[in-house]
Amino acid sequence: MKNSRLDRLEKEAVESAPFLASDEKSSTLKDPEPLNKSTAQQTRVVKPWVHFVAGGVGGMAGAVCTSPFDVVKTRLQSDVYSASYRKAMQSNNIFLQGAQHFKETFGIIRSVRRTEGFTALFKGLGPNLAGVIPARSINFFTYGVCKDTLSRNFNNSQEATWIHLMAAITAGIATSTATNPIWMIKTRLQLDKATSKQYKNSIDCLKTIVKKEGFFALYKGLFASYLGSVESTLQWMLYEQMKFIIHQKSEQRKREGHKVTTLDTILEWGARSGSAGFAKFVASLITYPHEVIRTRLRQAPTEGGKPKYTGVIQCFKLVMKEEGLVSMYGGLTPHLLRTVPNSIIMFGTWELVINLLS
Repeated sequence: MKNSRLDRLEKEAVESAPFLASDEKSSTLKDPEPLNKSTAQQTRVVKPWVHFVAGGVGGMAGAVCTSPFDVVKTRLQSDVYSASYRKAMQSNNIFLQGAQHFKETFGIIRSVRRTEGFTALFKGLGPNLAGVIPARSINFFTYGVCKDTLSRNFNNSQEATWIHLMAAITAGIATSTATNPIWMIKTRLQLDKATSKQYKNSIDCLKTIVKKEGFFALYKGLFASYLGSVESTLQWMLYEQMKFIIHQKSEQRKREGHKVTTLDTILEWGARSGSAGFAKFVASLITYPHEVIRTRLRQAPTEGGKPKYTGVIQCFKLVMKEEGLVSMYGGLTPHLLRTVPNSIIMFGTWELVINLLS
């Protein structure tokens, strides 16, 4: 009896051996270890609502911290304040002109605080936040979802430059279309003079524009905003490339046996946030003139009872003819002083919130 039982157990073991070997082999084939993890960056799938919330929180943090520079930038872009604030540039030296712009930027901040009060430095912050929070939520949400979807379905869950490009373009168009009326109201409020106020608040501004200019006036400058999506596209692509380089260096240090400390994690996060600021700096220098055109179209000045600017091309030609190339970069200094730290704060906060909620 004992030998019969042993024979039966031995037979079962022999019969099950091929299946055990097959399962082990199958497991090995299914989960291979990549030879070099730094050669491809795996897409970390984040839930869509996390992108939405993190983008809104990051946008809000950046907007509040840099609001005074936004007010100055908008005024320098317009022609209402140009005579008062922008001195004639006698020198052809671009560095001297840049220094002059830098000086004027802080001069305007002091002047606004002195003549209109400290709160004037935060004019338009209400509609700005009402625009920034959904705009950044929509932008980060659309970008994140598009990137995850394209990577997962078309590139074996690996990121690639073309994926970053398509996701950034889609995010830019969606964001501009959804939020243009909010930016229109924000621009009008920031250009509203304290001595002759036209609008009581954001709601009054909205009602006045619709009543006097029609509903579609809320979409003035939309085409210029679409052109502006080129800037956000460039920023996203540059940011992703620099983030990938930072990731590669981090992986290389791990392979060399370096033990990751809390300080290393903080420095890597700081480097990624800084790369977002640098990406914004480069993208802004390349695409800035569209900002001036968009502000002029939203400002909607009149000549002889008729709109002075009727379209993007006509506005560009007229500004170049009447004011020269320098005017196409009006407000560049406060723009950079605002958007670069804004991007650092926004992207840094976005990453923190994603890590917190994921």
